[in-house]
Amino acid sequence: MTSHDVVAAARRALREKRIGHAGTLDPFATGLLVLMVGRATRLLPHMSGDPKVYEAVIRFGSETTTADLHGEVVATAPVPTHEQLLAALPTLTGELDQIPPVYSAKRIGGQRAYDLARAGVAVEMRPARVRVDAWTPGRWDPPNFSAHITCGGGTYIRSLARDLGRLVGSAAHLVALRRLRSGPFDVAHATTLDALAAGGAAPLLAPRAALGEVAEQQLDAEDVARVARGIAVPATVPGDRVALLNAANGALVAYAERRAGLWQPRVVMRPADGG
Repeated sequence: MTSHDVVAAARRALREKRIGHAGTLDPFATGLLVLMVGRATRLLPHMSGDPKVYEAVIRFGSETTTADLHGEVVATAPVPTHEQLLAALPTLTGELDQIPPVYSAKRIGGQRAYDLARAGVAVEMRPARVRVDAWTPGRWDPPNFSAHITCGGGTYIRSLARDLGRLVGSAAHLVALRRLRSGPFDVAHATTLDALAAGGAAPLLAPRAALGEVAEQQLDAEDVARVARGIAVPATVPGDRVALLNAANGALVAYAERRAGLWQPRVVMRPADGG
């Protein structure tokens, strides 16, 4: 199931067309996919999606065209030792220039890389700067190695698997992937699609839950009316670059950026949508 399939299912279940997701999952992956609903979709560019935490299972001994279990084998090599793997992990930690998989949603000349690859077009992927915060090694059951990976957005776990294989003089691909966390959200508190379809899901969270630790300023009725029209209002919260502007009842009115002592609304919400 693709991330687009999940969005389509949520639209049917919630009878709401305005639904977007906050970070694609590979079709074979499981776990957390954060959805924004209704006017909250406007907040997607501003939401806190870092860090992301994944549970990955990497198989050594072969590399594939897709860097996962669905591709064709393009290289084979001996399986490394557990000690070799652990010694290599610091090299794949921190700021990295990572080459995305050829079979990925990256755009090249306006087309998705996976569409070009499937059409037999030679694709040259450019490195992208990504961040890997930590590897937490798990079970070593040769040829499979499991780990929790904490990273920034845009990091391809398939590429990490491929690169780890090459780094230890072997070959590797990803055989299982589960997203455990995205920013403030944890899969343990997520709702399943089945529960959503059956109407038994927990109530939707307020949009502010997706924005992490952000300053908040309460507005009087006059300023609520100004902000609703996109007009800047005086900033009384010191220091912060962005803020949530709330009505007296706590409802979210807007997401705003500081400009010369004023809060300039960037995303305006209906007060009732703030929850």
